[in-house]
Amino acid sequence: MDKQGKISALLPLVVFLGVYLIGSIIANDFYKIPITVAAMAASIVAIMMTRKPLSESIGDYSRGATDMNIMLMIWIFVLAGAFAASTKQMGAVDATVALTLKCVPAEFLPAGIFIASCFTSISIGTSVGTIVALTPIASALAQQTGCDVAWVVAIVVGGALFGDNLSFISDTTIAATRTQGCNMRDKFRTNLLIVTPAAVITLLVYIFTNQQTIEYVEQEQVTEWYTIIPYLLVLIASALGTNVLLVLVMGIISSGVIGLLAGKMSLLDWTSVMGEGIGSMGELIIITMMAGGMLEMIRINGGIDYIISRLTRRVRSRRRAESAIASLVIFADICTANNTVAIISVGGIVRQIAQKFGISARRTASLLDTFSCMIQGIIPYGAQLLMAAGLAAISPVEIIPHLYYPFIMGGFAILAIIIQRPKYN
Repeated sequence: MDKQGKISALLPLVVFLGVYLIGSIIANDFYKIPITVAAMAASIVAIMMTRKPLSESIGDYSRGATDMNIMLMIWIFVLAGAFAASTKQMGAVDATVALTLKCVPAEFLPAGIFIASCFTSISIGTSVGTIVALTPIASALAQQTGCDVAWVVAIVVGGALFGDNLSFISDTTIAATRTQGCNMRDKFRTNLLIVTPAAVITLLVYIFTNQQTIEYVEQEQVTEWYTIIPYLLVLIASALGTNVLLVLVMGIISSGVIGLLAGKMSLLDWTSVMGEGIGSMGELIIITMMAGGMLEMIRINGGIDYIISRLTRRVRSRRRAESAIASLVIFADICTANNTVAIISVGGIVRQIAQKFGISARRTASLLDTFSCMIQGIIPYGAQLLMAAGLAAISPVEIIPHLYYPFIMGGFAILAIIIQRPKYN
């Protein structure tokens, strides 16, 4: 295959976005076109495009659908569904909502949610883990206060991306620093100068703009505060660096034990709600597997090679080199729906570009991480929006217009390229 790749390999992605987005816009309803149908159509196109025998094409597709990263994400979905359902059944969500409403004034609720999401994600190093922990609480708060659920969930997603972009234990940080050969602390300092203004502006928006009418409803029933222990356990264990799968298992067990001892549910109730929670993740699992297979076919057919060759062909200056770096990781993320994989995919060529144009490793690592997190947070088929939408029972596209932080962060990252600040050394 030509090293420059083929533009035709990107057709499945066009089909996916076309069927889902254009179809939903025409229908004026993002629930009319199931995202699974769009993924199925794109997958069929991806398989039929190859010149291999059908059985070999299906084999390639299946390997992509069952990639280690895909299967890990599916396990997270399964356990997250069981955890969310268990904690809701035993009263953890209601208790956390009641405590929040008691401690945080109405006018500062959006800002409080954003800060909590930022600190949670920077502590645990994963945006998906943060979304799993905070989205059920945020959606319940929205229902209690009369806010738009998509708006509140978007606040959680924005804060989760902020922390994931900066955390020392984030997989994107590790991938960016390793592929560029720089120190994590240097990358953190450079990155902080780019994303901090975006976070501050986003926080000010939440504090000083009344975009939602927030009305607190008095809680008549007394809520037992010990029911929030599963959430505290999950946050503490994650902050200590515990594997996300083990964290979720601990959360499930603790919620079940507390619920049983407190008489909140029976053993049969617990197993039943866990099954319902896992079942609610079915669509996410199907989409994730089909997206993995489709995107693997795009890679095999030369789609990513085509993007890389086109974007790097006319690089002549530092500014253009950095623009190419940003574009490379953005397109790689669109094609892989995984910011860590996107960084690893283009890390080698980005390092070569950086060395050619005298760009410091800390700056390229920062640009890779920032732009990959930004685009990962706004694609409707990415794990972050799929997880948030699934837990809140809304469409991922409903969340996108309210994602202030990712768009503001992207604006500051572009500005950093234009004005060439912060400096290289």
